[in-house]
Amino acid sequence: MRSNRAKTRAVSMAAALPMIAGALALGIPAAHAADSPARNALKGTKPLWATAKADKGATNNGAQVKARVYLAGKNASALAAYAKAVSDPSSPLYGKYLTPKQAQVRFGATKAQVTAVKTWLTSVGLKVTEVTPHYVAVSGDVASVEKAFGTQLHNFAKGSKTYRAPAQTASVPARLKGTILTVTGLDSAPHKANHDDQLPPPDAVFKNAGPFSSYYGSNTASTLPEAYGQKLPYAVKGYTGKQLRAAYGAGAYTGKGVRVAITDAYASPTIAKDAAEYAAKNGDQAWKSGQLRQVLPSNYTKTDECGASGWYGEETLDVEAVHAVAPDADVTYVGAGSCYDDDLLDSLSKVVDNHLADIVSNSWGDIEANQTPDLAAAYDQVFQLGAVQGIGFYFSSGDDGDQVANTGTKQVDTPANSAWVTAVGGTSLAVGKGDKYLWETGWGTEKATLSADGKSWAGFPGAFTSGAGGGTSSTVAEPYYQKGVVPDALAKQNNASGNRVVPDIAAIADPNTGFLVGQTQTFPDGSQQYSEYRIGGTSLAAPTIAGVQALAQQARGGQAIGFANPSIYAKYGKTGVFHDVTDNPTGKGLAVVRVDYANSVDDTDGLLYSVRSLGKDSSLSATKGYDNVTGVGSPADGYVTSWTKQH
Repeated sequence: MRSNRAKTRAVSMAAALPMIAGALALGIPAAHAADSPARNALKGTKPLWATAKADKGATNNGAQVKARVYLAGKNASALAAYAKAVSDPSSPLYGKYLTPKQAQVRFGATKAQVTAVKTWLTSVGLKVTEVTPHYVAVSGDVASVEKAFGTQLHNFAKGSKTYRAPAQTASVPARLKGTILTVTGLDSAPHKANHDDQLPPPDAVFKNAGPFSSYYGSNTASTLPEAYGQKLPYAVKGYTGKQLRAAYGAGAYTGKGVRVAITDAYASPTIAKDAAEYAAKNGDQAWKSGQLRQVLPSNYTKTDECGASGWYGEETLDVEAVHAVAPDADVTYVGAGSCYDDDLLDSLSKVVDNHLADIVSNSWGDIEANQTPDLAAAYDQVFQLGAVQGIGFYFSSGDDGDQVANTGTKQVDTPANSAWVTAVGGTSLAVGKGDKYLWETGWGTEKATLSADGKSWAGFPGAFTSGAGGGTSSTVAEPYYQKGVVPDALAKQNNASGNRVVPDIAAIADPNTGFLVGQTQTFPDGSQQYSEYRIGGTSLAAPTIAGVQALAQQARGGQAIGFANPSIYAKYGKTGVFHDVTDNPTGKGLAVVRVDYANSVDDTDGLLYSVRSLGKDSSLSATKGYDNVTGVGSPADGYVTSWTKQH
């Protein structure tokens, strides 16, 4: 996913089929299979890039393939229907959650189904390598895989590279209809994720240069040129927990008794030390014994390909942001063995199967064009199994605006595009003196640098650099909870019958009005030292909202919120619940002056001065009412307490 600025996303290198994802929002199994006399097709298993023109011929019969056969469970449509009912505040089943065991008994695959799948797979020459409640993993040669799934495997050109993929849609014997949800792994294109943030790699130190503002507007760059007809403030050094809690209406709530999980890849070896030092230095409550724990895989893979050390900073940001907003919440970090979808799915499944938390923050994703229907089905099954247990998933919406500058195509991110998760957009946040909330704009940055003579900002306002992800899905149908709130002009942008629009809610994301984070980094002399820097991205927005949701869950007496979207949209328009974020809250252009070290560490190689405009997000715009940058807005003073009035 976003490769610039060390970002995270879960990827699947092929376009999704509208009919598949569209069925999803209606509560139909995403990989709904077509009938045939002897075989049952698994739609979407042939990637759209596997075209006749790109076909390079048959894959060697002896080549090895690893695949996962996902189990549909007893009744996939009943699972989706129950997930909807327990999440909808207008439903009589609202909040009637199941335990993991109850969910497995009611919706999971039976022993007979698992046995039938294993028997079939071994009968065609494949080796079963793992069986979980969600899938049967197999390995074998191409010839055996072709026999099993009724398709030839060919090599196809995709961009400058060549990958293996099914030449026809995969299928399974008709007797297994309703037992198999989908199969993944038949194509060999990378299915991986990157983190959604503006995080410098922690293996090399990054520090911000001053001057700074301590709160928004506290320090004016009086010696530098004007912009928008005024002298500009220096960027804040980085907001801390006290300021974020004040901005988003925390009140006296602390998240006590609430469990939050965080998923990312790999694991920072210094997380406990860093989180403790950061809390001590920045006025956050000290971590209690056992309050932070990690659930880690037995081994890690693809560490070079995934840039494992780059994920350390992601984990650090997520952990410190959740604790800053909800200092009494228990935090469980669930690390994946790599940045590939299979491993990230396993992490999400660990949370669900063991009910490790009620709130799950996920700061990773990929562009929608890279999502394949097989993986969409697997992800949504996990999200639905979470929903029936009262577990809600929060995904960052992305850091590249409408994605045109990054990919050439206007599109949203995935898994944030799923109808079963809460997509978190991003804002630029102004917190003033005395921790007073001033305003927010949609996060979108245009950057201009100081001219050589120091008398102007060259090419002001400059080029778009980054902004909150959002827009209209091309593949996922409009979910019922968005109808009547999301304007038709957005929902029907790609389809007359309406599609999912991202995001749902928003919080601080702009790195120029960002959060202070503390992490052990490697300095030029090779030493490992703790240091602090300002960071942003929707990787910050997601854990911030997860922290706010922990406060809300405490406010309702500890009752799990679960999948929050139906309730969030039901609260839309109620007084004092959301800040209605717009791009021009003060009536005049907004920007900050940012100063950076040329070498990212100190002033040895000089300083770089730039002006960063606020509220300039590609073709997306934060407007009055629901919009595709900030959704329904950010949590206002009445948001947390609004949950006490619900059931």
